[in-house]
Amino acid sequence: MIERIHLRVVHAVEQHGSLTAAAKELCVTQSALSHTMRKLEDNLGAEVWLREGRSLRLTQAGRYLLNIANRVLPLLGHAEDKLKQIAQGERGTLRIGMECHPCYQWLLKVVSPFLDAWPDVDVDVKQKFQFGGVGALLDYEIDLLVTPDPFYKSGLCFNPVFDYELVLVVPKHHVLATRRYAQEEDLRDQVLLTYPVATDRLDIYIQFLNPAGVVPKHHKTSETTEIMLQMVACDRGVAALPRWLAEEYCTKLPLSVVRLGKGGIAKKIYLGTRESDGEIEYLKAFTDLARSYKHPMGVNNV
Repeated sequence: MIERIHLRVVHAVEQHGSLTAAAKELCVTQSALSHTMRKLEDNLGAEVWLREGRSLRLTQAGRYLLNIANRVLPLLGHAEDKLKQIAQGERGTLRIGMECHPCYQWLLKVVSPFLDAWPDVDVDVKQKFQFGGVGALLDYEIDLLVTPDPFYKSGLCFNPVFDYELVLVVPKHHVLATRRYAQEEDLRDQVLLTYPVATDRLDIYIQFLNPAGVVPKHHKTSETTEIMLQMVACDRGVAALPRWLAEEYCTKLPLSVVRLGKGGIAKKIYLGTRESDGEIEYLKAFTDLARSYKHPMGVNNV
């Protein structure tokens, strides 16, 4: 029978590279750990590792077991935490994953009143989470996903929070600053600044450049909004951002906002949760607060 200790051992060996290090991590002797795994292999009739000198290489059965460990261990840990919180009368921690880089500033404005309203709930924001949001929700790595691109899957629920327009941000005296809107060809000779996200997930490519077969002169990335827009202000490139965020920075830096295409690019932000968590009060409260928040620069809540 596969037990939790077997999953922890396989996971620990993969993380630390050896049985010795895994035994130290799990606070057991190496001989006890080896005996536990040999007994499992005997019961299964399959080897978990192949020895190659001093190193271990997972077999096909071992890789399968590791995949199970990566999914089941977080789920068990989450369940234990929740049960302890229930037993102790606590609320716990709301773990938020961000798939929308520029939404961090918006999120800060929602988190503050939420923390005031729910003093027994902590918030953990994974801003740089380079992850598949759906997988993170299903694997209980996060409790809530902020995303502009919902992926509807059994067991998950996505609630629209607000509408926004994706716009082009250019230097104040840029040739495009006086245009009513930018056309795809206008970006062919421009340096495009974006967050470090694959181009097949960037709306400026998906909804604007790719359909017209246009490639910008150069594509550079920046992890922070502030640095990106400082570079734009210094005529180092142009950037595509939500209008509400772009207009906020236009009050601080010599920047202009230009519509992308005659009709513009309309987007929504969604909050994704697990359907099984639908009755958690503080999750519902966070969603309600996010939908009711009125951004000073004109976000349209839905």
